[in-house]
Amino acid sequence: MRVVLDTNVVVSGVFFGGVPGRILSAWSAGAFVLVFSPAILEEYRRVGHELGSRYPAVGAAFEPVLTLIAMNAVIVDAPPLTVPVSADADDDMFLAVALAAKAAVVVSGDQDLLEVSGWRGIDVLTPRQFLERHLPT
Repeated sequence: MRVVLDTNVVVSGVFFGGVPGRILSAWSAGAFVLVFSPAILEEYRRVGHELGSRYPAVGAAFEPVLTLIAMNAVIVDAPPLTVPVSADADDDMFLAVALAAKAAVVVSGDQDLLEVSGWRGIDVLTPRQFLERHLPT
């Protein structure tokens, strides 16, 4: 199964663990295929570095995770959506990648993305929903 992870999931997983951390661990164990675009990777990097400046002890671990993602996830060059879908236009890049990569799911804690779940057959799930539905223990 191909999955797009919103920035909040990746950053939360690295910095705070919890359910997003379990999702990242499941990906690294091969439970699903992570797909992203260059723009998404850049957003991961930017937000991670901003948070890393506030939490330097954890921030040092962020760059190796980005390297792991860049080397082991599937990169997709997705054209931008021609019509805005999410209330926050910046979130549309996650939907564009999901559409281009034929990903089944976008995992996000962002309410604007969650509200468009089902668009073009793409489920947008919270981290907990994704864990319960697709990564049962």
